[in-house]
Amino acid sequence: MNRRELLTSAGALAAAAAIPAVAQAQSATTEGAAGAGGFWPNGARLAISMSLMYEGGGQPISGAPGVIPEPIRNDLPDMPTNGVFQYGIYEGTPRLLDLFDRHGAKVTAFMIGQAVDKDPALAREVVRRGHEAAAHGRTWSASYDMNPADERQFIIDNMKSIERATGQTPKGWSAYWVRNSPHTLDILKELGFTYYLDEASMDQPFILPVKGGDFVTVPYTFHMNDIVSYPFEGYNPAAYEQALKDEFDQLYEEGATKRRMMVMALHDRISGHANRVRVLDRFFTYVRSKPGVWFARKDEIADWALKTRNITPYLDRGPVQKSGLSGPSA
Repeated sequence: MNRRELLTSAGALAAAAAIPAVAQAQSATTEGAAGAGGFWPNGARLAISMSLMYEGGGQPISGAPGVIPEPIRNDLPDMPTNGVFQYGIYEGTPRLLDLFDRHGAKVTAFMIGQAVDKDPALAREVVRRGHEAAAHGRTWSASYDMNPADERQFIIDNMKSIERATGQTPKGWSAYWVRNSPHTLDILKELGFTYYLDEASMDQPFILPVKGGDFVTVPYTFHMNDIVSYPFEGYNPAAYEQALKDEFDQLYEEGATKRRMMVMALHDRISGHANRVRVLDRFFTYVRSKPGVWFARKDEIADWALKTRNITPYLDRGPVQKSGLSGPSA
């Protein structure tokens, strides 16, 4: 049996064994709860929103940031760093998919087009398991300093890669290191996107006016991000687990009286390691012992934010060039 067959069969077994008791809201539609005054579908108290940054294979062959601090010289292929990225393909994503199945959790995978092109079967498997495919750029590289026409094509190329591999048209976007141009939101709206996540300013979704209409921000996180706060160097699994629980407990408490979401950012080549999956497994078990928790895909959160505009913040902050914050271009 090859790796893909193993991945598929393991996923089917895990899904059959999953116990979705607490996460009933997860498979719920967005019908009816807004009228009843609920913050989330089916009266859920807290949404847990996870990003899986699907980047393995999208990095440059030389010069990608990695665990080795000394830059490689002469633009030679950085084989050990590329091997770390490849871990996300061979081991990280399959292991995380099995973990999500065991807990009935759904996530949003932000896929780099080049990564999808190199292993379309794995991208298809992510979607087959019920997760969302969202866009993360043609390659793992900056796009914020492109002219609008080039940036638009950079996003379109990413969309086409995802559509070819998965049959799913992405509705969400995240940029390389969450840095966008002043034109990005206008371009995304024009291309049919519903939301992006590249702002870490709230613990709930909010709506921004852009050219062409309203656009949702489903916020990101740095402090609960494995690549920023919990990198390889100095990683402490006990501290990570406690931080996850503390974040959850505080937001769950606040969720009794206001809309709250807990945001987690996971990278295929980092959180997919065996010991980190054990930490996440224990945390998900803890979370599922509490009533009213919704493991939500980001497209579901964005759709719910638009459906419940009466309780979703609407932030008209003016043009990006003046506010320095996300919004329409001047």
